[in-house]
Amino acid sequence: MGEFTDKLAAKPLFYQRAYLGSLLPNYVKSGNLEKYSQKLTDFNFLMAKIQHPEFGVQALIDDFDLVSASEAVTNLKYNSETAKALNLIQRVLWMSADILERDKTKLAEQLLGRLQDFEMPQIQAMLEVAKQWKAPPWLRPLTACLTPPRRGLLRTLEGHSNSVYAVAVTWEGDKEV
Repeated sequence: MGEFTDKLAAKPLFYQRAYLGSLLPNYVKSGNLEKYSQKLTDFNFLMAKIQHPEFGVQALIDDFDLVSASEAVTNLKYNSETAKALNLIQRVLWMSADILERDKTKLAEQLLGRLQDFEMPQIQAMLEVAKQWKAPPWLRPLTACLTPPRRGLLRTLEGHSNSVYAVAVTWEGDKEV
């Protein structure tokens, strides 16, 4: 694990919960979108949030929605390149959510396998840290070998044992049609 992850793991669970749960909303409330985006492109922060028992991948995906497009446009330091990078990372998390829910150590593999072809500085810096991931034996993709964001697969849905002929998704996410 990284230095950040090790330091956070040494803290009591209540501290970890407070830090991981309030850091990004506090950055947004204070208008510090630069620090907000830096954390969302920090591999070690992403890994800590996913691995924490009270958060996980869906909580991390939701963190990317704390800033609306209109807020991002009005903040000069939060440029379109940063917004694109964050959007790509969020899409990878969506696409990989089923995998990451089953095995929280697969984040590095998913990011490397899906984002290596994107030449954005924020993404490349994050991938350099992901390459250093020290997990139990893992397959480190040397090339972009998984479906990249913006193409094909959006998310894998599980839980139904028969054939599925149609799916309806509502904005609320809790109503069946």
